[in-house]
Amino acid sequence: MNALVMSIPAVNQAVNQAVQPAAVEDIFVDDTWWIALIKAVFIVVFLIVSVILGLWVERRLIGRIQTRPGPNVRGPLGLFQALGDAGKLIFKEDFWLRGADTLIYLLAPIISATTAFAVFGSIPFGPVVNIFGISTPLQLFDSSVTVLIILAITSVGVYGIVLGGWSANSPYPLLGAVRSTAQIISYELAMGLSLVSVFLVSGSMSTSEIVEAQSSVWWCFTLLPAFIIYMISVFGETNRLPFDLTECEGELVAGYMTEYSSMKFAWYYLAEYINMFNVSAVAVTLFLGGWRAPFGLSLVNDGMFNEGFWPMLWFLGKLWVLFATFVWVRGTLVRFRYDQFMNFGWKRLIPIALLWLVAVAVIQAFVQFSAVEVDKLMIGIAAVCLVAFVILWFVPEKKPAPPPIEGAFDPMAGGFPVPPMPGQVLPPSPRAGRMKVAHAITPAALGDKEGHNE
Repeated sequence: MNALVMSIPAVNQAVNQAVQPAAVEDIFVDDTWWIALIKAVFIVVFLIVSVILGLWVERRLIGRIQTRPGPNVRGPLGLFQALGDAGKLIFKEDFWLRGADTLIYLLAPIISATTAFAVFGSIPFGPVVNIFGISTPLQLFDSSVTVLIILAITSVGVYGIVLGGWSANSPYPLLGAVRSTAQIISYELAMGLSLVSVFLVSGSMSTSEIVEAQSSVWWCFTLLPAFIIYMISVFGETNRLPFDLTECEGELVAGYMTEYSSMKFAWYYLAEYINMFNVSAVAVTLFLGGWRAPFGLSLVNDGMFNEGFWPMLWFLGKLWVLFATFVWVRGTLVRFRYDQFMNFGWKRLIPIALLWLVAVAVIQAFVQFSAVEVDKLMIGIAAVCLVAFVILWFVPEKKPAPPPIEGAFDPMAGGFPVPPMPGQVLPPSPRAGRMKVAHAITPAALGDKEGHNE
């Protein structure tokens, strides 16, 4: 009872700090409108240049992975090939669909591109620095619920895909839009659950405070299962191989982008690659220490590499490593079937994310009332959960046997050849009799026949 009474003031203090978001915005108190403008322009230019370089890196890296030359003729190392691709999209003939909903057809790619640019405003590139005599953080915006704002923006971005596929009034874009809806719902649940454990351990949803909470250890080590779940989920969020079911050319031509050309297609193309940088930046911020230097460099000269503009270098290095991971996966894995994709999301990722979230909540409650070091405890639990995850992953799922289907199966009943359903058996092939006769003819019999002919 005494321990409970003594803990009440601490709980009240924590609640008061949680409902007062002004403390987070204090780091922007010296910002002026032109400082904010400089940051915004830098983010836009940085994203556009990163997409151009990302296209070149992807084509070169996939060429290396698949043992074929990438772009290597236009300019040094083929760098001008990305500029040529951009010019082609700008000057390519634009067309408008006669049966499309014109307003939504035009608005959909703009929604996707706008939301993609908006996410990076909440990502911290570095600590507080001095710019033209003004002390300001290398971040455009932050609040006590910044990660929730990021999730809300990405949720709005999917409307660009859905509306673009629906407004085109064409079957393949519509199928891509419907798939995108199911895909985002499925994998955003797993991704959101993986991020909740970061909130519980960091005690905040502010991106800058989450980076500060990783000063001793990065959350990718203590929250390893959550990091793995997040990295798998973002492939579904960004429609990248092996989860590009909304635009797979083998089934849907180009999916929701089929009826778009020129700059309208370019907006979708730009949004897709910016979203790759967005999810990579969120992973760096929430799991990989953000702009903080690697552990060895953090101890050099009283942490000089975590001050000034040095942290931007570490942030960009981590960002490009994760972007290269997207390219590596695309160059090595094949596309999932849609049923495999949905089963993986609902039957694997979401249950594992829920179990890990409950484990983190129990651990945090245990740590609050004990003297155990949370970092060591979390690393141990993460290792045990990872081993359990690997074991469960390879346990085969028992599928019930399909009920037998009575009646003869005629594969040509509808005029076209149809494969049998589970339980149905194909009738014997008419070639089977001819094959038996052919095998029954021995070489000796053939020799006698040749001799008789002579």
